[in-house]
Amino acid sequence: MMNLFDKKVTDEQLIELLSNYRDVIVSMGNGEPNHILSTIDGHGQALGPTNIHQILEMKNRKYIQGAFPHIRYISYFLNGFARKSFNQGLCDLMPNHFHQVPRILEEVTDHPVILCQTSTIDSDGYVSLGTEADYTSHFIDRADFIVQMNKHVPFSNGDNKIHISQIKAFVEYDEPLHELPSIPVNEIDQKIASYIAERIDDGSTLQVGIGGIPNAVVGLLEHHQHLGIHTEMLTDGIHRLVEKGVITGNKKKTYKNEIIASFALGSKSLYDFMHLNNDIRMLAVNKVNDPRIIAQEDNIVSINATTEVDFYGQCASETIGGKYYSSTGGQADFSSGVRFAKNGKGFICLYSTAKNDTISRIKPILTPGSVVTTTKNDVDHVVTEYGIAKLNGKSIFERTKSLISIAHPKFREELQFEAKKMGYLI
Repeated sequence: MMNLFDKKVTDEQLIELLSNYRDVIVSMGNGEPNHILSTIDGHGQALGPTNIHQILEMKNRKYIQGAFPHIRYISYFLNGFARKSFNQGLCDLMPNHFHQVPRILEEVTDHPVILCQTSTIDSDGYVSLGTEADYTSHFIDRADFIVQMNKHVPFSNGDNKIHISQIKAFVEYDEPLHELPSIPVNEIDQKIASYIAERIDDGSTLQVGIGGIPNAVVGLLEHHQHLGIHTEMLTDGIHRLVEKGVITGNKKKTYKNEIIASFALGSKSLYDFMHLNNDIRMLAVNKVNDPRIIAQEDNIVSINATTEVDFYGQCASETIGGKYYSSTGGQADFSSGVRFAKNGKGFICLYSTAKNDTISRIKPILTPGSVVTTTKNDVDHVVTEYGIAKLNGKSIFERTKSLISIAHPKFREELQFEAKKMGYLI
């Protein structure tokens, strides 16, 4: 019989093991195994040529900063630390739709090892990826796993459980999970949210993201009934609606009565809520975010944010002023999915201005260098504090007129002038 502790390794043994792999895939968010990655940082010179693939790093690392010429860090999203390194040419960025990440990783890696953080082992010999399923759960039984067991990680349910026999090696390191600070909701957030909330029907299934506007929307749904959740990210707001009986999932067409997510980020209260909760199913992102699966969910509502929109309806959500800030994430997945769903609704939100009302975020053309995240053909509704512009089924002329109507009043005359020059208004 296998002895569990035959697989427990020291830091020195860990580095020796990792030296056998050219490609390392690291889980995201609280799936990031801090002790293992710190060990890599401290002994990076002992590794051979290595590619480290990850979305949403939680801490800065020497290898992200390019300290080891033989270690190449490849970001699939750009969080704050990778963003700075990318703009300095010290790490790389892999373009992707979130649901495609497992497939891309399969194509660009060769015999990779998965590094992730898990719960402690249960009586049946399983650990859970806890707050994660993301892209790492897809590789269970497809790649080697080296894990960091942490008693603070919730034992969540779904396709994110690994048996000890499927694990190459593990370390034990207990530390509290990263908690996302509460994002305050301001007056503009509340106004934008009000336009969206009144268009969400009872029985709808929601995908909500992070930020003041999604928080405000969730806060306005307390009197709704029979809502469902099919979202890439599980948040505290969703947890609160469950407690109030608003979210039941009993009207869903897929995964009826279950909350579907691919990762979670929030407070300790959220993580405690996930622990051994049979109403939550954590699934790999190539299932959760696949537009074909999203489209099977009638009445699905997607809420996302952008930084600029042009008269065509193109949404630049990855760049600010033409400079890379993040990446696509799941916005395009859900924008496409809801368009195919029966009664699906997609909302792309933004403040009407930037830099203290000196710049309009609704523009005739996008800032040079901007990256289009949601295309003109997939955009449904665009929302600012001045209202909603429904673009789906509208011509370029109609879109231009609608978008100008929700721009900040101080820019509308200028936008109308530019639209006439372009031939989009008479």
